Amino acid sequence: MILRDPVHGLISFESEAFRIVPALLETPEVQRLRRIRQLGLTSFAYPGADHTRFSHAIGAAHVMCSFIARLQQIHEGLPYWQRLTTDRARDAVAAALLHDLGHGPFSHLFEEALPRGPRHETWTKRVLLDPGSGVHRVLAEADPAMPGRVAELVAGKHPLTYLARTVSGTFDVDRCDYLLRDALFTGVNYGKFDLDWLLRSLRIGESDASGEAPPLAVDGAKGIPAIETFVLARLFMFQQVYLHKASRSSEWLLGRILQRAAQRIEDGTRLPNMPPALHALAVHGDVSLGDYLDLDDNVLWEAIRAWRSCKDEVLADLCQRLYHRQLFKTLELFGEESNEDEYQALHDVACDLLTRRGLDPEIYGGIDRASVTAFDDGQGPLWVLFPDGSKKPLGEVSFVLGRLEGQPLQKVRLLFPGEIRDELLDALRSRRRP
Repeated sequence: MILRDPVHGLISFESEAFRIVPALLETPEVQRLRRIRQLGLTSFAYPGADHTRFSHAIGAAHVMCSFIARLQQIHEGLPYWQRLTTDRARDAVAAALLHDLGHGPFSHLFEEALPRGPRHETWTKRVLLDPGSGVHRVLAEADPAMPGRVAELVAGKHPLTYLARTVSGTFDVDRCDYLLRDALFTGVNYGKFDLDWLLRSLRIGESDASGEAPPLAVDGAKGIPAIETFVLARLFMFQQVYLHKASRSSEWLLGRILQRAAQRIEDGTRLPNMPPALHALAVHGDVSLGDYLDLDDNVLWEAIRAWRSCKDEVLADLCQRLYHRQLFKTLELFGEESNEDEYQALHDVACDLLTRRGLDPEIYGGIDRASVTAFDDGQGPLWVLFPDGSKKPLGEVSFVLGRLEGQPLQKVRLLFPGEIRDELLDALRSRRRP
């Protein structure tokens, strides 16, 4: 199979290890990813960000092929039982392709709004291990034990430590593709990094006294600037895209819609166009795999469209706002206001104005807290190897990453509907006058 991709150019899955990819692409569970946007509602801020989990899955599989090619160039010094065989390479490319199978509508937003339900990682495992799924059948036809091995690898577990880290680690195929892909479709240059040079700098570390498989490593002379650029690209993408005020506002609004709908379901209210999976998740906290896989962005948008005219006036209003992109406004809180007492005081001012307008302050206002760790090597250090045979963790070698390690990037914003904006700003100015 040969494909053209806007990020990686010409993509091929033609070798023996990669021929399972075309069969997996034809399964209903993988095709469903065409109907789930990679970045949820981020297109409300960046109009080009309409790419899907399907294209990302193919990109991640392609990056895994590149990883495998590089690892097979440098694994000759290992005992044969620690080398990357064809069967292991096949497991790895399947895991890369299938790692996002369990995502619900609008990607992470759905599970965050319905916390009682299983996480997307659990759904991915269920798809892989369910004998009735198309993905399971394709894997099992290749090897009856393959579904279980791929499920473990998706979770970042494998006897070959260096291979596990390519699926789940500081520098993995998921991040390598989504940073480049999200940067391209949002038009933001900050997410770019030199993937080819980074792959070229990869090394396999040395086994410790326990005899376990060696970890993934990078060349001390060539790899440090490439890894620094990669980590900074991820940090900048969070600053500019993933934590953008319009993205967070739309996510907040969608979360309020799903929570309100779940409350109405629990109290017995009938809502039009209610997806069976959403009803089951709200009532029971779980749902059958088949009903869950029937959920996608289109299904949820149709429900939101129908709820604009439902009898619950609050739910109808929230859906109307999201449907027509009438997002809540935001006020970023930082500097002298960066303490919880001040946050609460500002929130109280907004709540008072909302109450006067007849709007429920618990629904129409709030403080949005978003954070990400700039650099975290906690899953196992990415070792840096030097010509004299010594090794050190990346955070100890890189001045930049040493400073960033464990440091959170935080965005705290007050959210409120646009109709109280002028009154709120006037009230806040009055509070600050001496």
